[in-house]
Amino acid sequence: MADNVTSLFRSTAAHSPSMAALARESDGAGPVDFCIPCNPYFPTPAMFEDMAARLRDIITYYPSSADTITAELCSLLRLPPQCVAMGNGSTELITWIDHLLVRESLAVPVPTFGRWTDQPMETGKRVDMFPLQESSGFALDLAQYGEFIRARGTRVAVICNPNNPDGGFLHKHAIVQFMDAMADLDLVVIDESFLEFADAEVEPSVVQEAMLRPNVIVLRSLGKNFGLHGIRFGYLVANPALAGRVRSMLPKWNLNSFAEHVVFMLKEHGTEYQQSLHQVRRDRMDMSGQLSSLPGLTVYPSQGNFLFVRLPVGAEGTVVRDRMLTEHRLLVRECGNKIGSSSRFLRLVVRPQVDVRRLVSGLEQVLYGTSRRGAAVPEQATGTGYSSGTAAVDRLVGETNGVGAQGLAAQALGAGAGAPGLPAAPAAGIGMPLTAAPSPVPVGTGGGMPMPAAASSGPQQMPQQVSSPVSPPPQPVQPQPVRQPVPQPVPQQVPQHIPQPPVPQQTPQQMPPQPMAAPVPAPAPAPMPAAASFAPSPMPTGPTPPGVPARGGLTAAQVRGTDGLSPAPASGWPAGAQSWPEAAGVGQVV
Repeated sequence: MADNVTSLFRSTAAHSPSMAALARESDGAGPVDFCIPCNPYFPTPAMFEDMAARLRDIITYYPSSADTITAELCSLLRLPPQCVAMGNGSTELITWIDHLLVRESLAVPVPTFGRWTDQPMETGKRVDMFPLQESSGFALDLAQYGEFIRARGTRVAVICNPNNPDGGFLHKHAIVQFMDAMADLDLVVIDESFLEFADAEVEPSVVQEAMLRPNVIVLRSLGKNFGLHGIRFGYLVANPALAGRVRSMLPKWNLNSFAEHVVFMLKEHGTEYQQSLHQVRRDRMDMSGQLSSLPGLTVYPSQGNFLFVRLPVGAEGTVVRDRMLTEHRLLVRECGNKIGSSSRFLRLVVRPQVDVRRLVSGLEQVLYGTSRRGAAVPEQATGTGYSSGTAAVDRLVGETNGVGAQGLAAQALGAGAGAPGLPAAPAAGIGMPLTAAPSPVPVGTGGGMPMPAAASSGPQQMPQQVSSPVSPPPQPVQPQPVRQPVPQPVPQQVPQHIPQPPVPQQTPQQMPPQPMAAPVPAPAPAPMPAAASFAPSPMPTGPTPPGVPARGGLTAAQVRGTDGLSPAPASGWPAGAQSWPEAAGVGQVV
């Protein structure tokens, strides 16, 4: 199995290999899955026994029509059937949305679910990618995203809430305001595939609001919530005109018999489903705490059924992934092939505590050298010299002097550190923007996702402790590289640093004054005026021709390196049975 691990992952492009492929390479016994984000507590064992007993009939006969299955789902959700279209997985619906409703361009924050970037590019559309900044915890600032859309002239906007892979969450009122601000676009898509696992708000879904607007679609996934990815079923909610347009293109039997059987079972298992969601939320909190205890590992706040983590400095994600699989039989999602991410990040699915303890033990052995093969983390202060496993991402990191996607964000937004809600980009050679994350105040003013202080402060302490002993020796060397990568116009920053070189030149003669010149926190505010002076540069308006970067950024094809390349309401389901809570805000009791 070890010999085929790398080839299996490389052959899957922007996704991971299927569990069936991994099982075939391991003589039929698959690994413990921390990769595929599904509900480990639903269906219940009794439901699986029921499906097993009826397996022969389920796979022998044709299912009912999609209209019949959709009508049953809508009676459970208390949604009008004319506003709903069910698909063979949310990916089928994304495909039809692209073919029918995306005419020329689509904007989406990255990193995110790969089909939102790859599908439009495969049909020749322009994809305008808005990079989420690591220094702000990958939080999406809707105001800046809106400005980006206007500057690009994009006609379709996508928001994933919670976002995949980082689990970033946006409150309902903020999304509704964004939808109203973008009322003139061809389409606004709110992907709520993982919203069932969120607990930050009582009723965060915008399903009801989408049905009242002419250009909004809400996408839902049933497989993720029910732990049944293999069945392939999802649905969208929109006003009757939009939903009917998509529904008219779907085949009559696009839903299989397993999907039909599960949908008709749901009204009898509402209580078990709610209990499964509560257990996943408890497990998420426990898993986050255990992972945060690992030295140098950063865990980002998440409202999905997964956690986005950054490996310690020097750790190579592809190596960690392969060793976790071959040595510990644990499958983790390395994110080097996701646009806007790198191989230093893993997405780990929330699982029961017994599995999490095994995961933490495996990471300790792989990362810190308690196994026979030694540590995957060489030195804790080796900078950003890592390979993402994807040539395009490596090239992006190299071209931005180690800043990576954050440098791309500074280019795409023009004003970088001067933009409201955006902290300054990190300096070259630092590569760890979270070392500066606790100090910048502008992060809180972004207006995007509220970042829990407990979740964000804990993991950020580790990089600070590592960087503090390293910073004193190279203090006189840092001023020059620290300024060059952040503001792109070098001429503006050279005059700011010209008075600084005389100080280190005189320090060799006087050793005591050197420490006084070394702790120069003054350069920290220096990028702000530089960025501010650069902010008034003329902003491009109107549509940008295909293939032209956004304000000096990179196009989707350039980042990918080639020209081509989801589910129930967050508070549960409203059913005729009292055991199901109200979905989509109908009759919600707070």
